[in-house]
Amino acid sequence: MTHDDNTELHALDTVTELFHEVAQCQALGMQVVSVERGNALVRMPYDPRHVGDPNTGIVHGGVITTLLDSAGGCAAISVTPVDQIIATLDLRIDYLKPATPGEDIRGFAECYRRTRDIAFVRGLAYHEDRNDPIANFTACFMTRDGGLAPEADLESS
Repeated sequence: MTHDDNTELHALDTVTELFHEVAQCQALGMQVVSVERGNALVRMPYDPRHVGDPNTGIVHGGVITTLLDSAGGCAAISVTPVDQIIATLDLRIDYLKPATPGEDIRGFAECYRRTRDIAFVRGLAYHEDRNDPIANFTACFMTRDGGLAPEADLESS
C-alpha cells in the first residue's frame, strides 16, 4: 500500500497483527475492533484486575491511559512507512468522568496530521456512545527510520 507521497505503508492486517503482539495490549486483553488508514478502534474488556479502587470497582486511570496510547499508536502506525518505527513523544489525557464498573471500554484514535517525523493523533475513551466520553486525548508520535523488526538497534541514534 502507498500513501500520498508514494511511500509504502503497512497493510491494515499487519497493523492489527503488530498491535496484538504488544505485551501490554495482551496483558490488558485489548483487541482491535477496526483499523482504517489513520483511524483505530480498540476494545478493552472490563477486568477486576484493572480496578484502581476496590470499593468502587472503577478502572484505574493508568489502564485508560494505556488503552488510549495504544489506540493512538495503532492509528499512527497505519500511516507510517514500513521502514520507520514510532514512539510516543507526548500524550495528554483529560479525564471527564469515571468509567462505569463492569463495562468494556473502547478507545478511538484518529491520526489527523502526519509530517515526515511526527504523527499527530487525537481521540477518546468511551463505553458504547462516543458522545458520552470517559476521557479524551491528544498525542504526538515521533517516527524514525528503523522498521518494526524486533532486532532493530534503537540505541544507535
